Amino acid sequence: MDKQRRTLIEEYEVNPCTLMVKPTLYGSKLYARIIEMEDEYISPFKPLDIIKKSCEYFGSSYEGRKQGTRTLIGITHKVPITIDPVHFIYFFPTTSPNNNDCIWISHENVLSHQRVDSQQTLVTFRNKKHYTFPISSASFENQLLRTALLRTKIMQRLEETERKAYYFSRTGRYMEASESHHLYQSEGRPFKH
Repeated sequence: MDKQRRTLIEEYEVNPCTLMVKPTLYGSKLYARIIEMEDEYISPFKPLDIIKKSCEYFGSSYEGRKQGTRTLIGITHKVPITIDPVHFIYFFPTTSPNNNDCIWISHENVLSHQRVDSQQTLVTFRNKKHYTFPISSASFENQLLRTALLRTKIMQRLEETERKAYYFSRTGRYMEASESHHLYQSEGRPFKH
């Protein structure tokens, strides 16, 4: 895409249209290049800062999301991040997030991938656009699988919570805590709630 078509923005949270957040040199500084389905932006923040701000936007800290991943699937390095499970926004890093070359990729938007050579992988996104990443095909596949496992675990937890809520609402278990059987005083006379 033309540099002229890239928009410089201050605020950005990843969303369902975000394909990736990658580092780019802007002058002498490291900025984030954000590629969406149809748009492209440059942010004065580093890619990891965009991921952190996005976690906060959806109500959690990056460290909290990392700890959640560790707890759910036991991953401690190159940890996939749940940014917003409701809208299936899960991102994974291509290398250590503290590495200035780290690119964050949207799991939901990856359509397919193939090996280019021992250190590069060609990725096709849902919008049919292709990008080559400096990551081996085996490592890319591993990151995809780790993120899929994280998504599955979170979906299982959400479904289990829904089942419990449905069970409690259908069996009246919440009614035991209800005050509907108590008498109240109103203007000097008792009434049932």
